[in-house]
Amino acid sequence: MGDGRRTCGAWRRAALGRAAPVLVLALLVVGCSPDAPDPPTTSAAAPAPPSATTPAPPPDAATAPAVRDVPTVTVASVQDVVTGLDAPWGLAFLPDGRALVTLRDAARLVVVGADGSLTDVTGPGADEIAATTVPRGEGGLLGVAVVPGAGSAGPVDVTVYLTSRQDNRVLRATLDGTTLGPARVLLEGIPNGTNHNGGRLAFGPDGFLYVTTGDTYTTRLAPDPGSLGGKVLRVTADGAPAPGNPDPSSPVWTRGHRNVQGIGWAPDGRAFAAEFGQDTWDELNVLHAGADHGWPAVEGQGGAAQGYADPVAVWATSEASPSGLAVTDEGVYLAGLRGRTLWRVPLRPVTAAALDDPAADAAGVGTPQPLLAGEHGRLRAVEVAPDGSLWVLTNNTDGRGDPEPGDDRVLRVTVRAD
Repeated sequence: MGDGRRTCGAWRRAALGRAAPVLVLALLVVGCSPDAPDPPTTSAAAPAPPSATTPAPPPDAATAPAVRDVPTVTVASVQDVVTGLDAPWGLAFLPDGRALVTLRDAARLVVVGADGSLTDVTGPGADEIAATTVPRGEGGLLGVAVVPGAGSAGPVDVTVYLTSRQDNRVLRATLDGTTLGPARVLLEGIPNGTNHNGGRLAFGPDGFLYVTTGDTYTTRLAPDPGSLGGKVLRVTADGAPAPGNPDPSSPVWTRGHRNVQGIGWAPDGRAFAAEFGQDTWDELNVLHAGADHGWPAVEGQGGAAQGYADPVAVWATSEASPSGLAVTDEGVYLAGLRGRTLWRVPLRPVTAAALDDPAADAAGVGTPQPLLAGEHGRLRAVEVAPDGSLWVLTNNTDGRGDPEPGDDRVLRVTVRAD
């Protein structure tokens, strides 16, 4: 990758949005095909799944204080922004309002305009990404994030997450218009596999880059602090472990994850992550530095007594299989693959003291609400657009779905409060 290459260095060698208005939220929905059955994996026994609209209560729910639920929303409109995409995966908005979209299997980046324009990204960085990426199964060119700080005009730095022959890795390059300059490696050595590669990238309100990874069906990696698999990682924009990480020499922020593919922040700073379950529970988690989310010892809720962080919402795996997520001022929106649904989890206000109290996390959300159920196929990603709408990617052309004419799509969806 050249002399500009940057990795997690000594650690690897040693260990080896803006809020959207409630009344006008636009969601871009891209559908994805049904998941293939999971290979057998050993984990703790789990109870039968509940209905997604009535997620399983935490063990102490009987003694929890009653709280008033928050309003629901109604989908006001759904519009195609662009059609004919080949297995899209990641979505990130540029400062000028255009969006970058990754095409997983083609290992290409495209720029989508709000007017429906579609332009290929070219240049040495694009060529390097295509040459390095080895698509197989759920691997390929996955997440994309824009480095904050650039103005609305001129070049901007972007990061991408891809599956190479030997690992999953994060690259950074400068985008000028639709030309991508030479790429350099920020982070490498993330375990790769046919499935469970994680892959979402997002810059947090602290300015650091968060990287979600999967366990690649090697479950022992998830709780192991010496592995980058089954984790949420937190690094600087240059790929070094971020200041304030639980281990200053490591990029690991949280562990015990099966396959995280969505991450986002509420206006009050709460970090939310979407996680695929195995046979019973899919999860929405709130992240706290150093937390162990329990995989493979626990799937779903019920791990708090053992020192694990419990999810704040769960779904039967047939109802969700959540990939990307977006957070507005009134809710968390999760793009469901197998469930073919855009799930909204309402946000409740929390006190400043409760932000740092994992025991208070569940009280900060309301009852999950299904939107767009079964209307657009499998949904891969959702992001808040500059105009306050939500853009969502469908994923019906990735070999697992039932594509219809025009798939795959970027949709703009607006919702209004009931």
